[in-house]
Amino acid sequence: MTGAYGAGKTTLVRSLSEINVLTQERSVTGSGDAPDTIAMDFGRLTVGDGLSLHLFGTPTRDRFDFMWDVVKDGMVGFIVLVDDSRADSLPEAVGVLNWFRERANVPYVVAVNKVAPANAERSIRRARHVLRIPDHVRVCAVDVRQRASSKQLLLQLLHAATEDADGVHDEDVEQAHAG
Repeated sequence: MTGAYGAGKTTLVRSLSEINVLTQERSVTGSGDAPDTIAMDFGRLTVGDGLSLHLFGTPTRDRFDFMWDVVKDGMVGFIVLVDDSRADSLPEAVGVLNWFRERANVPYVVAVNKVAPANAERSIRRARHVLRIPDHVRVCAVDVRQRASSKQLLLQLLHAATEDADGVHDEDVEQAHAG
């Protein structure tokens, strides 16, 4: 899980993990507000017979981007989170997303968190536009505080990873059905 500052990465890992999430937090603002995550969150989720996913929430701040190298190796995909309630969330996520796209040749999903239900489609379109997301990449609204919503998001990523392994994207399927 990566993305903009305060977008819900730690909450998403906590929502999905079957173990107590390991998180190193420390307030770097000194204002007493919510702490900035300066080390990776780690959780685990078993998805089948002996198959478990290791869930990492990355730090966002540039001074900790060296930790992104640690998680990119061996990952099967990633989720980019943005916070729809913050105007700076999408522009901030651009750099993070580009870093992972350039260095990790794996599928990804973009999740727009904290979306008012009436604004979901507009928020998804805006995220797709600002982040320059190709049509075959899924962009969805999510509430990471809700385990069911978080699971649906993870299923979207697993579906994308399966398609990628098979070399199939949604537009390939649509073209096959049209022809």
